[in-house]
Amino acid sequence: MAPTMKAYQWDGPGTGLTMKELPIPEPGPQEVQIKIKACGLCHSDCHILDGTGAQWVKQRPITLGHEIAAQITKLGEGVTEFHVGQRIGCALIPPATAIGLDFNGGYAEYAVAPAHVVVPLPEDLPYEKGCIAVDAMASAYHAVVATAGVTPDMTVAVLGLGGLGSTGLAVACLQGCTVYGFDINESKFPAALEAGAKECHKTIDQVKDVTFDVVFDFVGIQATLLAAINAVKREGIVVLVGMGDSECTLPTGLMVMKNIEIRGSLGGRKWELPAIFEYIAQGKLKPQVEEVPFDKLVDSLHRLEQGKADARMFVRPSGP
Repeated sequence: MAPTMKAYQWDGPGTGLTMKELPIPEPGPQEVQIKIKACGLCHSDCHILDGTGAQWVKQRPITLGHEIAAQITKLGEGVTEFHVGQRIGCALIPPATAIGLDFNGGYAEYAVAPAHVVVPLPEDLPYEKGCIAVDAMASAYHAVVATAGVTPDMTVAVLGLGGLGSTGLAVACLQGCTVYGFDINESKFPAALEAGAKECHKTIDQVKDVTFDVVFDFVGIQATLLAAINAVKREGIVVLVGMGDSECTLPTGLMVMKNIEIRGSLGGRKWELPAIFEYIAQGKLKPQVEEVPFDKLVDSLHRLEQGKADARMFVRPSGP
């Protein structure tokens, strides 16, 4: 009898996540089999489960989970750049197919990943921080450094100081920008100020006489997107990262008159990860993580959906 593993699978809106006993997958050519050491819980999985993000998933049933740090257990034919036992993460590389969205992911004890998405993890980077770095932190880094292309002379606003937003704020500070943080939850302010923010407020309209070159919206609801468009300077840039609302109405007249750009930003890029790993090693980026039991994954996703998570939650599907 073939060896099996535990995995959480989703089969469409209304089905929820179901724990299943599945065969351990074998790697094909240019693939690696990986033992999942840590997998982060992402809010996008909440959107998938409630149906608003169902269109993102190309395989059903599918094992969700795309924030992955793992150890290689087998090499497929043609894989020469990695070795069994190596510590790795799985990068999300839009628009390429993605683990946990296009094929089975990390809410399982084992998975198979294409070698081209695999990136070595530094030996001193814990798995729980590695899984957050390769997606959540990479998404924020990419939004600030690549999508917006910030420079030290810029003044920027960050709307939403949750997991991604707080990282985006810290990255903008590290680039030398003058940074203002905004969140309805004032408990987020001390960490943002410690990371280098000049000021923090509950709403962006509380700040007067400040010209924002770039406004990052890490919330992505109607109210925050309108606030960003209103606050950004003429010929400025609004970077939309959050996906709180699946649709928003835009003030097109104002956008034209201000000659502004709205840029969507999704995920990171494989070649950006070494910089993120180095920032973590230097203590310049400090991912806040919380381990939750693998058998409490569904309850923990509900908690995340309700906004009751104070850190990036992760599970250890294959144990310590």
